[in-house]
Amino acid sequence: MKKFMFVNRKAPYGSVYALESLEVVLITAAFEQQVSVVFLDDGVYQLVKGGQTRGIEMKNHIPAYRVLPDYDIDKFYVERESMEARGLTPEDFVVDVIVLSAAELGALMEEQDVVLSF
Repeated sequence: MKKFMFVNRKAPYGSVYALESLEVVLITAAFEQQVSVVFLDDGVYQLVKGGQTRGIEMKNHIPAYRVLPDYDIDKFYVERESMEARGLTPEDFVVDVIVLSAAELGALMEEQDVVLSF
């Protein structure tokens, strides 16, 4: 079993990055790999509760994060600096997150076998 880390840096809408990351996370978990997901920069918005997509004609995929623990995906990391710069707290997210500093995330990334950034 390999350790896969998926790093999400983009806002949830306006590009395909967030949705593509979610799909690859699910595919990787289906192959019984160890999966963790990181949110930093505007990627922290991918986890914000109550996101609305009316008017942009895109499906709201944020609620899908709540079911990821059913697929043994339960390691969600948020970069403290990105979260705080956007005025967010862990209570604003749809899943329980582990908040780490940029330095702590860097150290965690070093422990992974595969790191993919979206």
